[in-house]
Amino acid sequence: MFFIKLKHITFALLLTEKVKELSKYNIDIYGLEDKQYDYDMESGDAFFEEMEQDLIEHGHFKTHVVLNKSATMIQLRFQTKGSVTLVCDRSLEEFEEPIDSDQRIILKFGDHNEELTEEIEMINRNTNRINVARYIFDFIALSLPFKKLHPSLRTEEDDFDLEDDDEEGKLVYTSGAEEGGDEKEEEEKIDPRWEALKNLKK
Repeated sequence: MFFIKLKHITFALLLTEKVKELSKYNIDIYGLEDKQYDYDMESGDAFFEEMEQDLIEHGHFKTHVVLNKSATMIQLRFQTKGSVTLVCDRSLEEFEEPIDSDQRIILKFGDHNEELTEEIEMINRNTNRINVARYIFDFIALSLPFKKLHPSLRTEEDDFDLEDDDEEGKLVYTSGAEEGGDEKEEEEKIDPRWEALKNLKK
């Protein structure tokens, strides 16, 4: 019986810690005047643990939030800088990926909550508080490279791609500058049957 109670207490403590962590990203909007407000937030591993996702486990970053409130909407700008730990898709080694994100979102006041576009949401005009943790995480996720490659491997790949581009450029340039290119083009247009007659004459 004691063990069961202990489990409930442990769960309650974990839930409290989660609420405490995510509460750092609460912004009380009720009663705000129509003007600009600035907020600074610092986040670490606990942030990623509480977001219920498996993309990022470790990281540290700072976010500067600029909130502009008007009678009809709230405009939010998120400037996030820091780094996260990713696992290389190729070598499975961990590496640090820098984050430098600058994104915006608009919250329009309405009679219900609804996502209108990727950048515009409608929120109930009676909303007292918003939590920006999900916005911050989504913008971080969007800033990550599509292919998660260790910096050393990424450099090799970049060099390889660059060589390919150079070679393609040379080929295009050479074919365009070839002397007698027009004559060769004319020969290619000759009907194959005439070509066969030419061979007979030889």
